[in-house]
Amino acid sequence: MLLSEKVKSVIRDVPNFPKPGILFKDITPVLADTALVHEIAQSLIEEFKPQYFDAIVGIESRGFIFGSLLAYELKVPFVPVRKAGKLPFHTISESYDLEYGQATIEIHEDALKPGSRVLIHDDLLATGGTAAAAARLVNKLGAKEVAFSFLINLSFLKGEDILFKEFGVKPNYLISY
Repeated sequence: MLLSEKVKSVIRDVPNFPKPGILFKDITPVLADTALVHEIAQSLIEEFKPQYFDAIVGIESRGFIFGSLLAYELKVPFVPVRKAGKLPFHTISESYDLEYGQATIEIHEDALKPGSRVLIHDDLLATGGTAAAAARLVNKLGAKEVAFSFLINLSFLKGEDILFKEFGVKPNYLISY
């Protein structure tokens, strides 16, 4: 069975979360399967090892999981992007629209050096708002997003089109709905 099929078979659909009308794709059952986590991590490493990155940016909170594994395996720093008010040092922020509301994310102002090449990772690509906001934060620090990585793409929400249009980068993802 293909890795994408294995992952799809384990992801849990949670209707009406976080609000009515949303069908949430829950990856926690994937995380309970250590062999599957290892296989996903190896697939991501194979995909991105030939490229050079100065850092991996992971988006709160599920983007931390595979983002930190990637950073460890590629031997580069992991940089967290978090919801407003969660980082302890001086930050810069970016507000954006979600498919079900608005949000603000932040990054430490000293997290990336100007000119750094960055991979941005999250678990899911929906409308592209969160990933685009993370990329704008990366750009504000003088760094450059050179790749986007996701486990899941909700293709009907056209997030990959938004990212390509704004940043000229085609996102990488393992599975698509």
